[in-house]
Amino acid sequence: MASEMQRYDTNEDDEEMGMDVKEEDDEDEDDEEKNAAMHAIAGFDGVHGSSSSNRFQHHQQYHEQPTPGGSRRCRPLEEKERTKLRERQRRAITAKILAGLRRHGNYNLRVRADINDVIAALAREAGWVVLPDGTTFPSRSQPQGTGTAGGTPTTMVTSSSSHIPTQHTPPGSLKDVPSGFQNTDDQSACQMKSVFVPTSSPYDSSSTARSHTSAMVADGLDTQNDPFLVGSVDSIDKQVVDMHTKLQERDFAGTPYIPVYVMLPLGVINMKSELVDADGLVKQLRVLKSINVDGVMVDCWWGIVEANAPQDYNWNGYKRLFQVVREHKLKIKVVMSFHECGGNIGDDVCIPLPHWVSEIGRSNPDIYFTDRAGRRNPECLSWGIDKERVLRSRTAVEVYFDYMRSFRVEFDEFFEDGIISMVEVGLGPCGELRYPSNPVKHGWRYPGVGEFQCYDQYLLKNLRKAAEARGHSFWARGPDNAGSYNSRPQETGFFCDGGDYDGYYGRFFLNWYSQVMIDHADRVLSLAKLAFDGTCIAAKEFIGGIRQLAMLLN
Repeated sequence: MASEMQRYDTNEDDEEMGMDVKEEDDEDEDDEEKNAAMHAIAGFDGVHGSSSSNRFQHHQQYHEQPTPGGSRRCRPLEEKERTKLRERQRRAITAKILAGLRRHGNYNLRVRADINDVIAALAREAGWVVLPDGTTFPSRSQPQGTGTAGGTPTTMVTSSSSHIPTQHTPPGSLKDVPSGFQNTDDQSACQMKSVFVPTSSPYDSSSTARSHTSAMVADGLDTQNDPFLVGSVDSIDKQVVDMHTKLQERDFAGTPYIPVYVMLPLGVINMKSELVDADGLVKQLRVLKSINVDGVMVDCWWGIVEANAPQDYNWNGYKRLFQVVREHKLKIKVVMSFHECGGNIGDDVCIPLPHWVSEIGRSNPDIYFTDRAGRRNPECLSWGIDKERVLRSRTAVEVYFDYMRSFRVEFDEFFEDGIISMVEVGLGPCGELRYPSNPVKHGWRYPGVGEFQCYDQYLLKNLRKAAEARGHSFWARGPDNAGSYNSRPQETGFFCDGGDYDGYYGRFFLNWYSQVMIDHADRVLSLAKLAFDGTCIAAKEFIGGIRQLAMLLN
């Protein structure tokens, strides 16, 4: 009896080392191979289905029979049952391990993953390269001589399934999850050492519906104490599905705080510089405050404040607005809007440039951007007059600076109290740093290339100087083969593949055209920094259109 028990223990050790369960006689070996193939195709939990009952009855009817070549000892029924128990216990433990890795480690493991998939995922996270055939070697980023935890070499076992995860998705930050499960590259070695991986052979599969759930059993299900998994897991199917379909909550603790500002209506101040619907504004601000918004953003329109005469500023409406905002303990982002409002996407009011500027434009339309056909765009002033004293003895840059300086003096208390947190400076059409190359009022429709806007006398004079300085005075012209507003690039001789844009003249012109825009931004922002010293300054920068892309490609 003692020798038999010793033999049983030896067999147990052999099984724990990963040996497959085999029968001694030829008939049983054939049956076992067939059953194993059926289980591998069917699913994980097949030992508890109808095939398991057939196998159990087969083992009960098994008796020792002599073979033609002599008698062979058959494995006792008790040992076979003990082997079944060990297999089921190992599968239960493996199911819990896989469920924990999916839930807490965000491992990309399939439902019927086996030991090879688990080891491959852990090895990849530790910095190793695992090929589909099981070949494993350190990546270039891993120092030579480094292996798994404890200095022991890693041996990779090829997965029995062709569906091997090729890339491990690193886990995100999980809320209410113990730090031990928040995987990082620094913790990967510890995880390789601490995660228990059973050493049994690849477990069988089953076609039962419960097999999908068995591989994702929650940690709280006590399957280890129930070798036969008598307790049904069907009741948690829905919970498991919800657990995997629900997006993981992201934890932004420790990340930089991002303030939130809400844009006020464009017409919150009317053309008389009066606050419109103060009661309605108060209600809106209360709502914003109740949802913890940090502040509001508002346009200070040049066409409203300096509407009637040069340097005659009327800030009354904005003063009242800022006082209401301060009473609600909100902050303000101010936009210095030197363009007209109306005609663009989202514009629900019409606020033109100041009247006195429009009067100058009627007698001198070259203060506006102009296309090749001579059509003017009164949305904003041309950058060609940045240094030209055509605005009642002032240049355009001086007009912008005087406006910003007046605002800084008028609202000094709001700056000192920190109510005004930022000033955004308008630099072109829609306040953006770009040319008005695609105006809808001139017939442009997407995806037309638009037209160059450099044909006012001031920009042409600037172009002439640049061409003469380059030694090619005949380059003092705009391209004559760039098409019209709705042309496609391949329809033009300038923008088509191998077109003039890539020639000597094309490169010269595009360099000049883009540099005029950059110089304008440098001048205005330098004066804004001087006017708002100590305050954060921003610029609405949008370089749009194919022409601007061509500039950048140069």
